[in-house]
Formats: sequence, structure tokens, C-alpha cells
Amino acid sequence: MGEAPAFIVDDLQNGNGFPISNGFGLKSKAGETTTIIGDKTYLIAGSDESIGVKIYDKSTGKWTIPTVLGKEPKPCKGHSAVAINEDRILVIKKGATPDDCIWFLEVDTQYVREQKKTVETEIVAWSKGVIGNAQKPVVISGPSGVGKGTLISLLMKEFPSMFGFSVSHTTRKPRDMEKDGVHYHFTERSVMEKEIKDGKFLEFASVHGNLYGTSIEAVEVVADDGKRCILDIDVQGARSVRASSLEAIFIFICPPSMEQLEERLRARGTETEEQILKRLCNAKAEIEQGTSSGIFDHILYNDKLDECYKTLKKLLGLDGSTVANSQTAPGGIDLPVDHSVSKIDNKILINCGTPGSGEASKNLIVLDVSSLKEGAPGRTRGLDVYTVYSFSDGLNGINKLS
Repeated sequence: MGEAPAFIVDDLQNGNGFPISNGFGLKSKAGETTTIIGDKTYLIAGSDESIGVKIYDKSTGKWTIPTVLGKEPKPCKGHSAVAINEDRILVIKKGATPDDCIWFLEVDTQYVREQKKTVETEIVAWSKGVIGNAQKPVVISGPSGVGKGTLISLLMKEFPSMFGFSVSHTTRKPRDMEKDGVHYHFTERSVMEKEIKDGKFLEFASVHGNLYGTSIEAVEVVADDGKRCILDIDVQGARSVRASSLEAIFIFICPPSMEQLEERLRARGTETEEQILKRLCNAKAEIEQGTSSGIFDHILYNDKLDECYKTLKKLLGLDGSTVANSQTAPGGIDLPVDHSVSKIDNKILINCGTPGSGEASKNLIVLDVSSLKEGAPGRTRGLDVYTVYSFSDGLNGINKLS
């Protein structure tokens, strides 16, 4: 399509434009932004229905439409865009709700590079930006009958507002009284297989011909609600999660002995002799893997339930000896539709207009992107936000939002 069009950048002070080549704060016609990173120009075009992406490669002189992964942003009234570094672009939606205005378009992150290995096309990925950090999820594994379900129930009962479970996906049909999104996310096999291929699942397994798995989005939803996610999965699932990008605490619950585990299984009276023997065989293999594989950060022996529960709480900073990191539901930033964006080092400056009369007026929002964590296909966390207020008497005030 020939040479790329000339691009201009907003000036933070007066809003005038001038030609540039560094790729920061670029804009094109209404509803579009263009951002240059290296030899490539990323055009992000918004409409009432979707937000699309095209890439212009200066070395070939051609435009391409990339494969877009991740959860795409909802349509908006417009947006600003600025390159954070060589691997992602910050997109600020105009007219969006405070918790939905910050997004990242990843163009060369580790996730994008991994996905490119299996296809012969350009790939980009969306990730929602979140202020602050979430507490690490807790992965708890152990053989059947070891008491991990009881330990998790004790945690949920004592700290009901602190922990939450992710809702797993499955390709099987829902049973009576089961609700989609509550008991499971019920999905088609072809859909789940594609999402597994796209790296959207932390772990999955085929059971009796149906797929079951934990998606990254399901874990993120728990964190979005201000809770710490607990994953109750087997050793193979824990191995998959350990190999993923998710930062978690891995805990294996071990019985004091195989003899006591057998006693507990028989005392339940819920399995046949054949089922008990099968569970014991599986338990032996799981214990060998759980205690020698290096997957788990901590191994707890559940001899006495009270003592094991106390140790579990201590590991999670909930016994009073340490202060547990508090976590609240993520907030956002409330932006006017008309604003301009620029970048200085690792700070994004969002100019929100001029001070009002007689009252404090939000004048400038500073978005610190120096400590970004995680990313597609989940959330991008670690954002720090400062709001600078101007007053009619000329004084300024700064408020940190995260």
C-alpha cells in the first residue's frame, strides 16, 4: 500500500501536533491511533462494534492484519495510545468506565513470542491493565483422603472474604441444577481446544472423554473481586500451573503414612474395595511426585488436623505472626473524554484539562508503568497511579490511587 501516512503527536501543553518518528503518543484520523515500534507501525482503529489492529512493516512496505489474542476491549468513544517499550502499547479508552479504561496491546512479549512459534503470521494480544498487585494464588494438591478439602473449608469458613475458588471449564453437558458460570463454565470442545492452544488455560485434563481445566481468566476474575484464588488440583495440574506464567504458592498435603491414609479412606465408607485400592495406588504415585519433583514450595503432613491447619495459616501469613498483605478489589481512573497523553521515561502523563474555579480540580494523572507484571492472556498488573490536583489559589496536591 505504499508509504505509511505522516503521523503527529499531541503536545501536552497546548495540544498542537508536530511530525515525529519516536512512536510515542501518535494519532491519526478520528477513532484511530498509530504507534511506531522499530520498523513497524501499529494502527489501532475503534468503531461502535470493535477495536481492530493493522500493522505496517516499513521493511516490506506492506500492511497486514494480525491474529489478535486475549480478551479484546469493548468498543469506546475513542482512545489514546503510547508505546511503553519495545514489547507493548498502552491504550487508554475515552469515555470508558474507570475499571475498563486501561489496556495493553502486546506486540513482542514472551506470550506473543510463544504463540508465534506455532503460526506463520503476525500476532498481537490484548491485556487489561489493573492498578496495584493481586496476592499470589494458592495451589493445594494432595492424594484423595488426605484432608485437603477439609483444610480448604476451614480457610473459607474463617476467612470468607479473603479467599475464592476459580470456576473450572468443562466440555461435558450440565447436569440437573448445575448452572453455567457457577458450577462450571460449560463450553464446546472445539472452543476449549482452541483456547488451550492459545495458551489461555493454566491446566487441563481429559476425563472420561470430556475436557476439564482451569483458565487464566477464571483465576483473574477471583483477583478482580479482591480475593485470593485457591486452586484444588492434582499433581499433574500443579505441574502445568508451575510451568505457566502464573506466580503462585504451591502446597502439597501429605498423609503421615500410607496406613493412616488407607484407614481414612475406609472410614469414609463411600468407595468399593476396588475403588479404595485404586485410590491408594494413585495416592502412592502422587506422593512420590509431590515430595520429590520440586513442584511444591511447601509440604505439609496432615497428622493432626488442628496442627496442620495452623501451619497452613502461618504459610499464608494468617496466624498473626506476620501481617498478611491486604487486597481490595482493583480500582481504576476516571478520565474525561477529552484528554491528551505523553510519556516521560516510565511515566505516562495524562492531561485532564485546566483547573476549575473555587474547588480542587483534577489536572494531571501520572501512570507509573515501571513495575508491570504478568500480562496476556490475563491481566497486566503493577500499575501505580498518582492524581495531581490544582487549586484556585495556585497550590497543588498529589494523591496516590494504588
